[in-house]
Amino acid sequence: MSVIRIPSPRSVIDRRDLTERIAALVEEHGKKARLPVVELLRGALAQGRAEVARRLTEKPTAGHEVAEAQAFLVDQLLRIIHDHVTTSVYPAMNPSTGERLTVMAVGGYGRGEMAPHSDVDVAFLTPIKHTAWCEQVIEAMLYFLWDLGLKIGHSSRSLDDMVRMSRSDLTIRTAMLEGRYVWGDQDLYEEARERFWTEVVSGTERQFVTEKLAEREDRHKRMGDSRYVVEPNVKEGKGSLRDLHTLYWIGKYIHKVRDPSELVQVGLLTQKEYRAFRRAENFFWAVRCHLHTITRRAEDRLTFDLQREVAARMNYSDRPGKSAVERFMQYFFLQAKVVGNLTGVFLAQLDEQFAAKPARGLLAGFRAKARTLKGYKIFGGRIRAPTDDWFAADPVRLVEIFVLADREGLEIHPETMRLIARDATLIKEGVRQDKRANELFLELLTSPNDPEKGLRAFNEAGVFGRFVTEFGRVNAQMQFDMYHHYTVDEHTIRAIGLLSRIEKGELKDDHPLAHDIIHKIHSRRALYTSVLLHDIAKGRGGDHSVLGAEIALKLCPRLGLDENETELVSWLVRTHLLMSATAFKRDLSDFKTISDFVEVVQSVDRLRQLTMLTIVDIRAVGPGTWNSWKRQLIAELYAATDERLRLGHAEYGRERRIAAKQATVAERLGNRGDLVAQVGSQFVDSYWIAEADDVIAKNLVQFAAASNAPLSIATEYYPARGATLVTVIAADHPGLFYRIAGGIHLAGGNIIDARIHTTRTGRAVDNFLVQDPIGRPFREQAQLERLRTLIENALANRVKLLPQLHARPNARLRADAFDVRPRVIFDNKASNRFTVVEVNARDRPALLNRLAYALFDSRLMVYSAHIATYGERAADTFYVTDLLGEKVQSASRLKSLERRLLEAANEVSDAVAA
Repeated sequence: MSVIRIPSPRSVIDRRDLTERIAALVEEHGKKARLPVVELLRGALAQGRAEVARRLTEKPTAGHEVAEAQAFLVDQLLRIIHDHVTTSVYPAMNPSTGERLTVMAVGGYGRGEMAPHSDVDVAFLTPIKHTAWCEQVIEAMLYFLWDLGLKIGHSSRSLDDMVRMSRSDLTIRTAMLEGRYVWGDQDLYEEARERFWTEVVSGTERQFVTEKLAEREDRHKRMGDSRYVVEPNVKEGKGSLRDLHTLYWIGKYIHKVRDPSELVQVGLLTQKEYRAFRRAENFFWAVRCHLHTITRRAEDRLTFDLQREVAARMNYSDRPGKSAVERFMQYFFLQAKVVGNLTGVFLAQLDEQFAAKPARGLLAGFRAKARTLKGYKIFGGRIRAPTDDWFAADPVRLVEIFVLADREGLEIHPETMRLIARDATLIKEGVRQDKRANELFLELLTSPNDPEKGLRAFNEAGVFGRFVTEFGRVNAQMQFDMYHHYTVDEHTIRAIGLLSRIEKGELKDDHPLAHDIIHKIHSRRALYTSVLLHDIAKGRGGDHSVLGAEIALKLCPRLGLDENETELVSWLVRTHLLMSATAFKRDLSDFKTISDFVEVVQSVDRLRQLTMLTIVDIRAVGPGTWNSWKRQLIAELYAATDERLRLGHAEYGRERRIAAKQATVAERLGNRGDLVAQVGSQFVDSYWIAEADDVIAKNLVQFAAASNAPLSIATEYYPARGATLVTVIAADHPGLFYRIAGGIHLAGGNIIDARIHTTRTGRAVDNFLVQDPIGRPFREQAQLERLRTLIENALANRVKLLPQLHARPNARLRADAFDVRPRVIFDNKASNRFTVVEVNARDRPALLNRLAYALFDSRLMVYSAHIATYGERAADTFYVTDLLGEKVQSASRLKSLERRLLEAANEVSDAVAA
């Protein structure tokens, strides 16, 4: 691999021509030739990069070809620079044996593949400690390379230093493993290569593999530990180029392979697997080269704003129900999945090779006594098919083997995994309708052991999508938004894993409500199946809840669920977004909110099932999506609905509830309990229903202290909700809400909930829950003080709110990659007293303030606001009346209000974009 061969090499760079032109410059300028030489080389580099970019445009999927062309360009530049320095700058008249130098490409560059803006990793080797001439040449070459704007990773070592440092440092050893001769003394390179293999590698094979796999695990944890994160790193992520390179490094270290194709000869990959290796590697190289070309820097993260452009450059187009970018990313994740499968069989095969040797250690695993189970052979903690035609004789075994592995806690042998991948096509309609096959699948899905592990293996083997074809359609499918962190199949399998962990009592502290109710549901089969199917219809171009419910009606009987379970699963899939939408977007203190929810749910068992599905669905979206605020809202809705279902629908209990709340507050206040009677009488009934007892206790103390003050602002960390509680007490007047919201936004806060109350004496008592832009509460005293100051300034009209809000940087710049069209929904049936206004728009710093101002400007009173964010989208819901306290019923007024709110949402987007 010492020579890189590419098509039409001289159209990338013509070394002979450049060498002649440099010689002419030296002849013309003498010692002052340096600057013109640099300019000449700089032009050659720019021209070469342009040609590489042209080839990428012409053949947008030719990853290997483009990466090799880039490495060839750098090779030729190094050779030209080396020859110029050693002949014209520092010629060696009578070179001694120590005045020898070889230039090696190491690391990724050593493999002969580079993205357009990758680092250039070079090793300068000398036979002994550097002579003055060697140091001069190395320094001069580096200055030329730096002047060209290349990012150089370099080392200069003697042969002894190279051996010593390679032995002690895994990174150096890996870099040298990829070492490739570029130019200089070739005999010295051959000597270095021989010493590396005999003095560094020999006898350390097991240690290298162990350390390399540990390094890989650490890298995966840093990058999110999933192949299916929606903004993957094409170089370092799980299932990425680096994973493929790790396989090659291990094969090279153990078997001295010089090319990935030789992994077949040494038995680590089959020919078919090697072709999959090259196909995935080629695709990832193409994506990486596009990323570098677009950004003009070493960018390896496939971020949302770049995904759309790379998809277009690679000629992906829209299809019904699936955009070009979603199709591109689905293929990306399918290739990442291929890498995962290759890694599994490769490492297991490696284990077999090591285990076959007398030495024990690496990956040897548990060596148990051989036995048989239902015809399968079990040895060393692994289950394997006894014959090559085992699955062809009975394709139901393609499901059975995963169930047996789950039951017995076994791994599937790599050779058997290869058979499964080969024979997965045997799963046809007859197998899908087979009663035993479906019973086995349902056992795997509802396993009390580790269904997540079993289903993931089932999926990655290619069997899941063939047995449940509807699941195959969402395999590796991403959703192009900032809310969902994983592909649909990965999200679903994670949700099933969470459900299993809750059922086993492992997440009691995280999910106390779920822990309490999961063992009270009537059908765990229905619950697990509903989690499997809740997103099964995504990407079909319609409402995935409705379409998924229809799929459930067909699929559940096939899986063996009875009529009642089938109807329940279908209902759960159809309504799986209802509970979160009600909890996060509606006023849970409003009687009608609970009544409407109860009307849909109808039974306590359905409530429990829906609550479990909602919790695992939200939690499995991604890290940080589930928080104490959402947990509290879901628990509140559950408790209110459970009470209504058990005690009936009458509202006669309202007075009793208020009295009970007042007694609890008095108890909380201790020796200040008399405030409930003294101050509490000024608060209307809806206040006592809406607020939690601990918030009421804080409000009463603040209200009493502020009896003669025109304004009182309290801010404190509120751990029960994972937020900061901001309470503003002031004389009520129109515009109060939008000014408070503006002050909070100026302080860097996001309002996640707001309850606006007016006492019988005309004072406003407004409670806000506030977090920072990434969902954390304000805790520091300086932060709390800043909140108070900016709210006070906004209310006193000391600041011009809109210009300052627009000037604030957007904390979520990636949202610019998405086109979110603002939408306004009015609902006059959701509340008996209020018109409910929901605005969906792109999340922006000034959005809530502008919407609140639009409501004020439309002469409406806001009684509560509920703010939900889903990645780049915000859903802000307001409970409003007109100035007379009536609902907004007039069609013309609603149309006018809709126009004003859409203008406000677009005004914010335009201002931020400007």
